[in-house]
Amino acid sequence: MKLGSVRLLVKDFAKSFKFYNEQLGLEAAWGDENSGYANFKVADGMEGFALFVSDWMAPAVGNVDKELPTGFREKSLVSFSVDNVDEAYAALQAKGVVFISEPADMPDWGMRTVYFRDPEDNLIELYSPLAPEQFSDELKEESKKFS
Repeated sequence: MKLGSVRLLVKDFAKSFKFYNEQLGLEAAWGDENSGYANFKVADGMEGFALFVSDWMAPAVGNVDKELPTGFREKSLVSFSVDNVDEAYAALQAKGVVFISEPADMPDWGMRTVYFRDPEDNLIELYSPLAPEQFSDELKEESKKFS
């Protein structure tokens, strides 16, 4: 089995497409703001992140009569690796992205992170790896098991 893509199901496709394309700068490999489906290049030109109109998916999974959930704790997260969290944070703020946190080191996770939401309220993370000497002692010990 191979991962094809991570697909977010959205209500306002055009708004979501513009956010990921124009504000985050992801290049569409297929689709545009009017297509209802778009696949974006995310790693060395590879596709792997997609948007799709949620109402178009509902019949395929038997959810036509159900409402989208609201007021729930985080259920999913889209995480993007960036070369430098602080530079990406500044660049995206300049494009109008509103963040829900400031860049912060997470030594227990081995990365520096920052968070914001897309137009559909999906939680988005940007991260950069920390240098191994910045890892917490616990993570340093765990890392030894896998190296």
